[in-house]
Amino acid sequence: MIRILYRQIGQYKWAALLTPVFTALEVVMDVLIPWVTARLIDEGINAGNLEAVYRYGAQMVGMALLSLLFGILAGRFSATASTGFAANLRSAMYRNIQTFSFSSIDKFSTAGLVTRMTTDVQNLQQALQQILRVTVRAPFRLLLSVVMCLMIDARLSLIFIVAMVVLGASLWLIISRVSRLFQQVFEKYDALNQSVGENVSAIRVVKAFVREKYENEKFARAAEALYQLYVRAESLMALNHPVMNLVVYGCMIALSWWGAHFIVGGTLTTGELTSLFTYVMSILQALMMLSMIFVMLTQSAASAKRVTEVISEQTDIASPENAVRQVADGSVAFQNVRFDYRSEEQKPAAKDVSKRSALYNVTFSIASGETIGVIGGTGSGKSTLVSLISRLYDVSRGSVFVGGCDVKDYDLTALRSEVAVVLQQNTLFTGTILDNLRWGRENATLEECREACRMAQADDFVMEMPNQYETRIEQGGTNVSGGQKQRLCIARALLRRPKILILDDSTSACDTATDARIQKAFREQLPEMTKIVIAQRISTVRHCHRILVMEGGMVTGFDTHENLLETNQFYREINEIQSHGTGDFDKIDS
Repeated sequence: MIRILYRQIGQYKWAALLTPVFTALEVVMDVLIPWVTARLIDEGINAGNLEAVYRYGAQMVGMALLSLLFGILAGRFSATASTGFAANLRSAMYRNIQTFSFSSIDKFSTAGLVTRMTTDVQNLQQALQQILRVTVRAPFRLLLSVVMCLMIDARLSLIFIVAMVVLGASLWLIISRVSRLFQQVFEKYDALNQSVGENVSAIRVVKAFVREKYENEKFARAAEALYQLYVRAESLMALNHPVMNLVVYGCMIALSWWGAHFIVGGTLTTGELTSLFTYVMSILQALMMLSMIFVMLTQSAASAKRVTEVISEQTDIASPENAVRQVADGSVAFQNVRFDYRSEEQKPAAKDVSKRSALYNVTFSIASGETIGVIGGTGSGKSTLVSLISRLYDVSRGSVFVGGCDVKDYDLTALRSEVAVVLQQNTLFTGTILDNLRWGRENATLEECREACRMAQADDFVMEMPNQYETRIEQGGTNVSGGQKQRLCIARALLRRPKILILDDSTSACDTATDARIQKAFREQLPEMTKIVIAQRISTVRHCHRILVMEGGMVTGFDTHENLLETNQFYREINEIQSHGTGDFDKIDS
């Protein structure tokens, strides 16, 4: 973990190295000033020597100016190093997230990733700044102050050595309890962010079902849990100050008592006693700073673990060495494919292996240029099946071939560039319609975008908009309907000119007539492209070359519409129900 974090300092290493150097020089000046002050009092003021007053006074001013200069430089370099470190952390996390396979994405919640890139990174930024300055300042000041005290009077030094032990033990007890509380805080942050994210993204659903009160209560519970943890942690932290004050005042009383006796006895001067007071305060403040550092490091350790988990996450799907970079055609073949979302250890016990797998023993082949329909009930494995074609997931057993080559042998970019997937819940990004379409192909011309929209039956409604293809899409595509959004996403996929086009129930929000026109345009204008159409309506897939019927993660039929009506009972029941207008085949007793 430390090695991963250290690498993120990157180009700011010099700033990170110079910060403790200037901090140490600042501390040296601060520690020497009380010693010069003692000389000024004893040799100047008490002796009535004005020359000594000027000399030592000038030295104090010079040391103060140097301390100020060193402090400014240390602060500047620490700010540069810590903010640069935070920027590198966020960039490293974001870059690695882009490489995640779907199985990697499944490990982290959206709210958790947001917390890691904001709160956790901010904690680490502050931690580095404290490490570069305070972890050098506090121990160095403590050590030098102890040395100076021993040089002045070893007998009185015993007072604050005892005080150091008492203060250190008290602070350790406080820190040990506070650290456990801070480890729980970030889990509550995730819950809070998740509540906010879900509510904002689904605000229309919340209002439609009049669930504002419920959402307010859910947020209040998450905020209250975080509040309670922070109150407990800060209440314990607040004990630092009274303990510190108790020890400080005790030391001052003891020093005053014994110091007065030594001054009267002639073994200690007034200036030395004055400097001892300063050094004692310096020592105890250093101890307090160390206690705060330990709390901060404990808090940031939890953040460091969460951040490095994202940075070090290795996707289980990567391009092999000497990868194939050209997809020959749009043919697809599955050979004895089995896929499990969970590992063997996580699966529930079941005698029937097929009941524990999302896909089981799937075998079929599709010729390049064929149009294939896929139909089945909810949870039958339709979306999982097509995710394996572009290698968004890897099979647990068996093989998937595209263009006659195992998908594991392809360069991922080359494979996914030739397999375009349009999901039921696609996303439009903030920007113009043209900007969104050019996600499919960055250099596409306006006419090419319009042609893709015409095939997707989107051109008509786009041209009716005030600014046509320059119309701005709001965040999440909230200013277009569900059907319009789906058609724009289909057009975006068509602009890639892929060899394989997968429509994952991506016309579900379109009316039947529009759906029919889209399918007709595909048949007539894209004869060489392999098209895989997942649908709930048989009317969408009945004109496909063949239809794949799925039940419980297995293929139970793969034939033309007419043949399936004769040979597949499940398909026949779907057709009969939809012919009577209900269209809900998840209720079929098959």
